[in-house]
Amino acid sequence: MDDKKFRKLLEQLHAQIEQTEKMDDQGRELLRHVNADINELLARTEGAPLKPKPALAHSLEAAISHFEVTHPTLTAALSDLLNALSNAGI
Repeated sequence: MDDKKFRKLLEQLHAQIEQTEKMDDQGRELLRHVNADINELLARTEGAPLKPKPALAHSLEAAISHFEVTHPTLTAALSDLLNALSNAGI
């Protein structure tokens, strides 16, 4: 996946996280970690290659597991990013 598509996925997930309301403390903490990783990646310049840390995949998996029943739209966005990372070998 090229960086433009990956960046778009990151932006979509970031927007979805910002719109998510009503969650428990564990969910907030999970999203705080995911959001911090996303913000770090998005802060890089447009020309810089996006190289996510492997820990992002673990954070996404934990968040998907936590939100799959209560927040299906958020779970779909998390899954899309996790699939993109998996396809990129991360």
